[in-house]
Amino acid sequence: MLFKSALNKKSFLIRGLIVALTTSFLVPSIGQAENILLETTNGRIDELRIEILNPTTDQAYNQKIIDQVRRTLAMYPGDHATEEKIDFNLIQVKKNPALATTSYTVESGVYGGVNIVIRLQLKSDAEQNLEQGILLNKERKVFPVLYDANGRFLKAKFELLGMYYANQNAWYGNPDAMLQSNPLIDGKSSGAGYADWVESFIYGGLYGMYPISDNTYSYAGLSAIGSFSTGQELFTDKTRSHLGVEDAFVGVVTGKTTEAGNRTVLNLSAGRERFSLGDGMLIVNTASNGGERAALQSNARWSADFVGKAQLQYNRHRLEIFQVDPDELPVLDTKTIINGINAQTNFQNTDLGLSYLTVPKSNASYYMPEGQKYTREGLKVWDVRAHWNNTVANRGGIFLAGEYAQQTHDDFNMKAEAYSVEAGYSWPTVKYAPTFSYRYAKFTGDDPKTDRYERWDPLLSGGNGEQWVQGINHFKVVQDSNLISHRFQARFRPHQKIELVPQYWIFKADSELNLGGNPALSFLDSKDYGQELNLTFKYFYSRNIYVHGHIAYTKPGEAVKQALNGQDKDWWSTMMFVRYAF
Repeated sequence: MLFKSALNKKSFLIRGLIVALTTSFLVPSIGQAENILLETTNGRIDELRIEILNPTTDQAYNQKIIDQVRRTLAMYPGDHATEEKIDFNLIQVKKNPALATTSYTVESGVYGGVNIVIRLQLKSDAEQNLEQGILLNKERKVFPVLYDANGRFLKAKFELLGMYYANQNAWYGNPDAMLQSNPLIDGKSSGAGYADWVESFIYGGLYGMYPISDNTYSYAGLSAIGSFSTGQELFTDKTRSHLGVEDAFVGVVTGKTTEAGNRTVLNLSAGRERFSLGDGMLIVNTASNGGERAALQSNARWSADFVGKAQLQYNRHRLEIFQVDPDELPVLDTKTIINGINAQTNFQNTDLGLSYLTVPKSNASYYMPEGQKYTREGLKVWDVRAHWNNTVANRGGIFLAGEYAQQTHDDFNMKAEAYSVEAGYSWPTVKYAPTFSYRYAKFTGDDPKTDRYERWDPLLSGGNGEQWVQGINHFKVVQDSNLISHRFQARFRPHQKIELVPQYWIFKADSELNLGGNPALSFLDSKDYGQELNLTFKYFYSRNIYVHGHIAYTKPGEAVKQALNGQDKDWWSTMMFVRYAF
C-alpha cells in the first residue's frame, strides 16, 4: 500500500515542517506578489480581464475604451507574461488620452497559469497626464518605479528568497547506485535517513523603455543573482555561493493600430533572457541551477546564455522565430543551440500552437543498444498543442488540453514521440473553489525490437510541479523520457490567499531498455517505476510576501526495487520557501 510506511515517518514530517515554518518567517516582508506569481507559474496567461474603476454611464463608450486597451496590450490567453512585459505594454496603454491611471494585479489561475486584471481610471477633461517616479517626485509610494514620463520608463527589481528543504531516504536510500558517475557529486550526497539544507538567493536589476518615435520603443534589462546553499543537499554537503549576471538584453518594439482597431506589433530582442514555449513540454528550463551555482531547488536562474527572437503579432495571432542557447552548468554543458519557429492563435476559448525546432549544434549523446553513440546535433522536432475551456468569469466549466510532438534526426533513423491529453472541471463558486483534472502523458523509450531509435529527448522540459516536473521526488530520478505518467490533480482555495494542490502520480516505463537514463535503471526487469503522492501549498500572505511549500511521498515500483536488489526505501521530502520582491 502507498501509505504503509507513513506512520514510521511521523517524526521526520514534524521535524521538517517545524524547521520549515521557523525558517520561512524569518524573511522580511517587502515586494510584490504579482512578480512572484508570474515567476513561479512561468507567466502563462489563463485569463486577461480589463476593468474600468470609474465607468461612465455610456456603456458603449466604456466598451470602446476596453477594446482599445485590449488591442494595445496585445496579450492573450496562452501567451507568456513577465512583469517587464506588462509594464512596457502599459506604457503604450497610458498614451490613450482618455485614461488617468492604469494598474494591474495578478491572480492564480485555475489551469496552473495566471489571471491578469488590468484596471483603468478614466480622467476628466481637466486632468493632465501625470509624471511619476521616485527620481521625479521623491514619493516612496511609486517605488520601484524610478522614472515614468513622456514614454520614458525605468523600474528597479529586487527579489530575495529563503528556502528550507529536507529529505528522508533520498535516492530511495541508495545514492551509490542511483548517482553512480554523476558529475554533480561533490563530497557527500544525501541518502538513507534524514538530511536537510538551506538555500537562498538575492536578485536585483533595472528595466527600462525609451521612445524612438510615437509608435516605436527601445527597451532593455540588466540584472544579477547571488545564490547560497549550506547543509546536506542532494548531491553535496559543501557550502557554496555564486554571483552572476542574470538578464542582459535589449530590444525594440513597434506597433500600429488601424482605424478599424486591428493591432499589429513587431518585437525584436536579443541577449540573456528567459524563454519558454507553450506550457513548457519542450522549452522552459533555459538555465541550470545547483552545482557550483548553488540554489538547486529554488531555481534562481532562468535566463539563457542567449535568446534572439523576432515576434510578429496581429491581434490574437502570433508568429515568432527564435534561437536559444541555454545557460547550462559548466560540468554538464552540452553546447546545445535550438532554433525554432512558433505560430499560435486564440479563438473561441481555444489556444492553438504549432512549432518546429532544429538543433544545429550539440554534444548531448544518444546511446544505442549496440554500443554506438550519436549526438543531439541534427535533431528536428514538430509540435502541435491545443487548450480549450468553456468557462467564463465567476462560473466554472470544463477544460481540455492536448499536445503531440515528434522527433527525427538528420544523421540516423530516429522517430520519437511525446503526447499528452488532459481533462478537468472547475467550480469557482463552490466552497473552496475546487478544480479536478486528469492528465495522461507519454514520452517514448527505445524499442530494442526495431532498427529505429525511439527514445524521446526531453530538451529543456520542466518548469514546476504543475507543468512538466513530473513528481517532486520522482522527477529527480526519471525525467521526461521513456516515461508514461498518470496525473490526478486537484486545486482547493480554502481562503482567498491560500491554494492547495494535491497530486497523485502513477509512473510507468514505455520500454525496459533505458539507456541514456539513470545508469542504475539502464536495463529494467519491470515497467513499474512507482507512485507518488504530494501536496503543494501556496500562501499569498499579502502583496508583499508569498509562502510556498510541499510534502511529497514516493514509493518505488518493481523496476526500482529490482534495480536496487530490494534495498530500496520510501522517499519523503518537505520544502518551504518565502519569496519577496519589488
